[in-house]
Amino acid sequence: MGSPYKIMRLLLFFDLPMNTKEDRRIYTRFRKYLINNGFSMIQFSVYVKIFPNRVSMTQYTQSLRNNLPPIGSIRVMGVTNKQYEAMMIMVGGKTIQEDMITEDPLVIL
Repeated sequence: MGSPYKIMRLLLFFDLPMNTKEDRRIYTRFRKYLINNGFSMIQFSVYVKIFPNRVSMTQYTQSLRNNLPPIGSIRVMGVTNKQYEAMMIMVGGKTIQEDMITEDPLVIL
């Protein structure tokens, strides 16, 4: 296990059913939960959140478990900031949030 002080990113991937009105309500509630808790969308159903270290990311995943929808598929993967920045974008470009959110705590809007 690496240094607990490395900046980490938590990638969250999800597929939720959208067949019924109740399914759509559950999807909307979960998506709003992610956004209200600091996640940024990098692609449809792929969200990312930055953490100051591995320990805080691990602690957060415990609280995330309490807010998961009852059905669907949700996966998370923690990567270091360096690994995240090495991601290759094959088509398209960085989102506005990715350009603004960095490990630098000062963000000028």
